[in-house]
Amino acid sequence: MPRTKAGVRSAEKDHELAVRIGQRIREARHRAGLTQQQVAGDRYTKAYVSALETGIARPSMVALTHIAERLGLPASHFIDETNPAWTRLEVDMRLASGEWQEAADGYRALLVDATEDGTRADLLRGLAEALSRMDRGVDTIKAASEAARLYEAAGREPDAALARYWLAYGLYQSDNEPDARSVLTALLAQVRGGLHVEPDFEMRLLTSLAAVESRSGQAARALTYLEEARGLAADLDDRRRAAFLFNLAISYREVGDFEAAIRAGTQGMALYRAAGAIFESARIENDLALAYLATGQVERARELASDARMQIETTGDERWLAAVADTEAQIALAGGDPDGALRLAADARTYAARSGNDLAGMTAMLTEARALRMQGQLEDAETRFGQAAAAARESRTPARLREILREWADLRAEVGDHRGAYQLTSEALAVN
Repeated sequence: MPRTKAGVRSAEKDHELAVRIGQRIREARHRAGLTQQQVAGDRYTKAYVSALETGIARPSMVALTHIAERLGLPASHFIDETNPAWTRLEVDMRLASGEWQEAADGYRALLVDATEDGTRADLLRGLAEALSRMDRGVDTIKAASEAARLYEAAGREPDAALARYWLAYGLYQSDNEPDARSVLTALLAQVRGGLHVEPDFEMRLLTSLAAVESRSGQAARALTYLEEARGLAADLDDRRRAAFLFNLAISYREVGDFEAAIRAGTQGMALYRAAGAIFESARIENDLALAYLATGQVERARELASDARMQIETTGDERWLAAVADTEAQIALAGGDPDGALRLAADARTYAARSGNDLAGMTAMLTEARALRMQGQLEDAETRFGQAAAAARESRTPARLREILREWADLRAEVGDHRGAYQLTSEALAVN
């Protein structure tokens, strides 16, 4: 599909802004008497600085901050705050560098005065991505739906496809896997039918479909999507390849191939660290801890979980603190410390309740049930298994529900309630 006039104008504007930033970088470098290599330092290359100065490349906020520090200037020196267009570029760069809240705030501020439909659609799509990165599914759905509507009215189908991708992301975060799957499957058919979006768009769709199938308890199907995407991931930048490897590691762990999960997770973590994405690196560390725990390497799991907590605590992200606290609780339980497991699982439930992370809250209930059973508090364990099962039914996570029901059935059989054990086992077998 040919590019629309609105798309051409947007690309021209972005190029003009990149050229102006590049000019300011070059002027500041000359005043400082530095070479391009000296400005690049050991983090970037001379060629990258040259591309920035000529406007061929557009800097991320991370890169701009690094260059500003090398030149002894604030990053704001390179961004004309009196020109609204520069503000738009800054917001886009904050999104690209992973500063999700700042990006969301910026897009909302720009939307206040935006009246042209094409501009509003671009801002709404950026807002949808920022919100989805912060797990705000309902808000993501609203922004992405409006962006898709505006793009479709303007005949900008590739842009509409990107907006619908974030719509699917929001649906997934809102536990609406059927609709997320439907949107993603339709987009995949469009791309394979000839719609040209972004170079890695097909791979992103396959990865997202894998996440949906994994959440739905179809781990083998999820792994099939990821293996299909593997051949498309070779040319990705470090950050996107790391995200792919993260999803691959999770799927390997869920189908029981823990060695493959550790390999993929370790590679992804190294790439995230090289890209300076500490928060994402910590998320992989948490998943790696679970993979090592499954192989019986408790101490290694403890080291990884401890480092993940330290990194995530600096962000204050309680959604992921809930996940890490439960991982630590599982490690304590594996180490024969049910008291410590109960304390950490209670922390996980508190974080989960405050942040709306229902899945982490459900997993923490299961950990508590296991710890109570280990302590011999069978009545309390029975109650907690029941609560965990109810949460799993509500969140529509069949794989986890089957796991809970089977362990609950074992507990009932242990106390002599064979009829109750049979009922739970039957329910587990019927879950799909």
